[in-house]
Amino acid sequence: MNRHAHSRGFTLIELLVVIAIIAILAAILFPVFGAARERARVATCVSNARNVGMCVRMYVDDNANIWPVFHAYNTQAPHLGVEAVLLPYSKDKDIFRCPDDSGGPALDGTGLTSYHEAFGSSYRFTKGTFSVVNGVSRENDALLGMPTRMINDGAFEYPSQTRIIRDEMMPWASPKNDPGGARYYSGDPWFQQWHPGGATMIFADGHAEFVTTAAQFDQQYVSPDGVMSRDGYGNGYD
Repeated sequence: MNRHAHSRGFTLIELLVVIAIIAILAAILFPVFGAARERARVATCVSNARNVGMCVRMYVDDNANIWPVFHAYNTQAPHLGVEAVLLPYSKDKDIFRCPDDSGGPALDGTGLTSYHEAFGSSYRFTKGTFSVVNGVSRENDALLGMPTRMINDGAFEYPSQTRIIRDEMMPWASPKNDPGGARYYSGDPWFQQWHPGGATMIFADGHAEFVTTAAQFDQQYVSPDGVMSRDGYGNGYD
């Protein structure tokens, strides 16, 4: 045995094999890590939504069973929305933030990167389920197309199935799934992908779910008296 022999280094072929193995492992593991990260974001989003749902329930209980006045997205300062009247119950503005809220084309040129940053909430409030007071519902009276009405908690026929709040962006509203925004009034140029697998919904009884299909979304109710989403969407309810 030659004690003075030098250790043999890696050959080029061996290095290439190692690099190829690393590339294969990365190709396998990166999607797994990405899926795990998205599952964590969904869990956080649903947890936030449950807290929002509890805040709605506390507000209703403290206000003679009357639901908050609807204020959709508005640009007047200071911002006023349903989340503003719920804030005393939540004490935390971040519960209105979806972890996948990456904004959308509507924010182009504003310097803002999320709906939460722009409007105080990543979540859209279902106008058919909230009280409307014309002259108070700032910036939205013309858009609402509804008379003044106060929603009483007892008016909900299907509280566990009535959607009151949802993620702003839903994958079934993408231009690919809804060309021209004919069904969900999003599409180009307003759509941006948030959760790829679905969207978070909050219901009148306060619970939250992650909904994964357009069919589930369409079968939810969007008013206390049982107007279904498939009929009410785009007709002054959602």
